[in-house]
Amino acid sequence: MVLPAYIGALDGKRQRQTALITGASSGIGLDLAQFMAPDFDLIITARNQTVLEKIAQELHAAHGNHVHVIPADLTLPEAPQQIFAEIERRGLPVDILINNAGFGSYGAFAESDSKTSLDMVEVNIAALTALTRLALPGMIQRKRGRIMNVASTAGFQPGPLMAVYYATKAYVIMFSEAIANELKGSGVTVTCFCPGATATNFAERAKMEESRLFKMGAMKSRDVALVGYKGMMAGKGLVIPGVINKTLAMSVRFSPRKLVTAISRSLQEKAN
Repeated sequence: MVLPAYIGALDGKRQRQTALITGASSGIGLDLAQFMAPDFDLIITARNQTVLEKIAQELHAAHGNHVHVIPADLTLPEAPQQIFAEIERRGLPVDILINNAGFGSYGAFAESDSKTSLDMVEVNIAALTALTRLALPGMIQRKRGRIMNVASTAGFQPGPLMAVYYATKAYVIMFSEAIANELKGSGVTVTCFCPGATATNFAERAKMEESRLFKMGAMKSRDVALVGYKGMMAGKGLVIPGVINKTLAMSVRFSPRKLVTAISRSLQEKAN
């Protein structure tokens, strides 16, 4: 079932649905905001308030939609509740939730920074879970809604040298598929979006620009985001952009686990 971008209002005028997008200041999150702005009101969140406000002004000027800025640091456990408290204070619905915020870090786990690893779990898993739980009651009550959780092809196998990141994305895939099953017949769809290597600032932040994976080539962020957006609007459960990414993600199901892990490590290692 495809939901319309507009819902009926009491005065007979069309009222835009509202989408909450995390990690909306750059990369796939920003691309999604730009794709959705012509048809939806938006709530955009990330850490940098100045960047968010500039994006909001540009989108509103171009499309006439309402773009609400709620800055937040999702490494803080209280952030999801604070975001929704502010959303409720402003009297806004959340018709669509896009859990896009996330980050990775490169290197052997035993040598990693403990705070970085725990922050990664907080953003990639805990915040995503909390925001989903906060959004669902309203969607179920209205009998309509969409959730898109941004995972990664990394979630289909172990990832030596990025052990925590790969593990967090495996959680997102399993979690999304489970609640999608629970929500059948509710009017709420759950899409798990699994990009592969993508040209955003992710690789730079994770310090893996020189890895074989990214040296092999990365998809353009805007192309990736469009596939995800279309998949979410069509109510698809699992969306993997790119033929190569789909092939790699599916092939691990039929390969020996030790081999899969060894190949994964090879792709993560620095290219010569």
